[in-house]
Amino acid sequence: AVPEGLAAILTVVLALGVQRMAAHNAIVKKLHSVETLGSASVICSDKTGTLTRNEMTVERVVTPSGEVQITGTGYAPEGRMVMTGGVSPESEQAQIVADEVVATLVAGTLANDGELREENGRWEIVGDPTEVSLIVAARKVKADRKIKRYTRVGEIPFTSERKRMSIIAKDSTDSDKLTVFAKGAPDVLLSYCTRIRVGGQVRKLTEGDRQSILATVERLSSEAYRTLGEACRPLETGSLADVPGVSVNAAGQVSDIADQAEAIETDLIWNGMVGIIDPPRTEVRDSVTEAHRAGIRTVMITGDHKDTAVAIAKELGILDDPSQAVTGSALDSLSDEELAKEVEKYSVYARVQPEHKVRIVNAWRKRGAVTAMTGDGVNDAPSIKSADIGVGMGITGTDVTKNVADMVLADDNFATIVGAVGEGRRIYDNIRKAIQFLLASNMSEVLGVFVATLLGFTLMNPVHLLFINLITDCFPALALGLEREEPDVMERPPRPSDDGIFAGGLGWDIAYQGILITVITLVSYIIGHCMEVGYFEMPKGVSDDGMTMAFLTMSMCEIFHSFNMRSQRRSVFSLPSHNKVLWLAMIGSLLLTTVVLEVPFIANAFGFTPVSWTEYGIALGLAVLVIPVVEIVKACQRAHGRRKKQL
Repeated sequence: AVPEGLAAILTVVLALGVQRMAAHNAIVKKLHSVETLGSASVICSDKTGTLTRNEMTVERVVTPSGEVQITGTGYAPEGRMVMTGGVSPESEQAQIVADEVVATLVAGTLANDGELREENGRWEIVGDPTEVSLIVAARKVKADRKIKRYTRVGEIPFTSERKRMSIIAKDSTDSDKLTVFAKGAPDVLLSYCTRIRVGGQVRKLTEGDRQSILATVERLSSEAYRTLGEACRPLETGSLADVPGVSVNAAGQVSDIADQAEAIETDLIWNGMVGIIDPPRTEVRDSVTEAHRAGIRTVMITGDHKDTAVAIAKELGILDDPSQAVTGSALDSLSDEELAKEVEKYSVYARVQPEHKVRIVNAWRKRGAVTAMTGDGVNDAPSIKSADIGVGMGITGTDVTKNVADMVLADDNFATIVGAVGEGRRIYDNIRKAIQFLLASNMSEVLGVFVATLLGFTLMNPVHLLFINLITDCFPALALGLEREEPDVMERPPRPSDDGIFAGGLGWDIAYQGILITVITLVSYIIGHCMEVGYFEMPKGVSDDGMTMAFLTMSMCEIFHSFNMRSQRRSVFSLPSHNKVLWLAMIGSLLLTTVVLEVPFIANAFGFTPVSWTEYGIALGLAVLVIPVVEIVKACQRAHGRRKKQL
């Protein structure tokens, strides 16, 4: 009763699906993840590199004295500084602004772990693209010579909690002088600044200055720029041991400098800020729309400023109203239970910490959503592990995230995730088709033998059933596993995660289709017996012609029925494409069945008797009936479905 080849067929279908996904840059590490992908209802995606190109470019530099635009795109250091606001390039004001721009980019480039390389005429980056964009901008404004004067002697690294980075550097032209250079989120870095550099002069930072800077951050963020503030602090000493709050070891090297960040990152001088643009991927908006059509919610999670995230999300169609965005600090005020109740309100999460990602994923899962989570950093590993489908980045992702992920994106592209979901749905549909076909076919065999036994005649011998199972069951089932996606595969809502394999009326379909094939096979046997004896009578014992016709009818009935299985509800005649493998399976099965019936020594081995062409045609004609009967039932089911929707 249970198909012997079912396990092998399902494994082959999943493996082929995984292979297809890999060809489209989605590397699935676990076969069962394919099924989970097909039921995904929420995709929580990082912004940078997944929704955007991850080609950071400094386009704006805003200093206390003015604002400039930096031309050029990408990582090639080709571009120049262009004054804005009607400032003449030859004016004294332009020179003041230019000097402040250089000072800003010098600070950002020194407090930096990125690297820009030229290899074989191409510019390549090492490290974080945001950091490298500062290096590129500094080269465009010819700040290289000033940067080369400094040698790093200490570092307070960036963390997602601190949102800033600082270094201590020694000036080669003045060995008696150390300077702290810092960069970070403007609103965070500004809280450590007490002074500001305006027109070459340092003065106290006023509340008006703070409000003006924060207003500029809001303006740039609303224009989809990622903003970074730069600051510095001359230490007026050449010895680390003389810096208040800094301890050195016996060799005179800085020790535990990160633990003394508060002492070093204080009384900073605000230099200015940069506006960095990371254009959205052109294909992502269509993918977000496709996901929405498929009932999949797209959620953006980013460490960027809220306004920047909202601007990008609007452009991509992720949200319609800024009220759908929330910050990590706002999440801190919500308990896990409150977040689970309100999580559906938000499509954008800005300024988040790694622990927020875990809470967001768990909140969606509490709502019953099947959640996919993307990430690239080590800190993203817990949220990726918590999600139903963890997605790691193949280009920018760390080994840790790749190891815990269920799927790795070779191109770090959101569109690849949506494509993988569509492929997962297709594979799950095909698995259901194969299961439906195999169980209906085996049910017909079991019922046929059972009814024939009750009526006192032998429908088939064991070797006949073995042949049908091996030839006319397995090959079409495998061909159904290769079926292309149905036209509406990404227009249906995600299936509930608790749905069984027989959900959606599949159990009923298997039952009536198995009974239908049984009836057709029994009718063929009776007709064959009556044609053998020359008059109508109910068969008893063994009828050679009846058994031969029943074998041919059941074999071909299952082959023809496999065409019905190309869609559970749609008409086979409305499907836009043809399954060439299924046609080959039908032709091959027909030829092999004919060989078994017509080649004398094989027919004798199977216990078959030669049948006339009339009997052969009747058997095939009865087998074909399975297609129109199932088509009529499908039409009734579609009409019933339309009435239910109208109600």
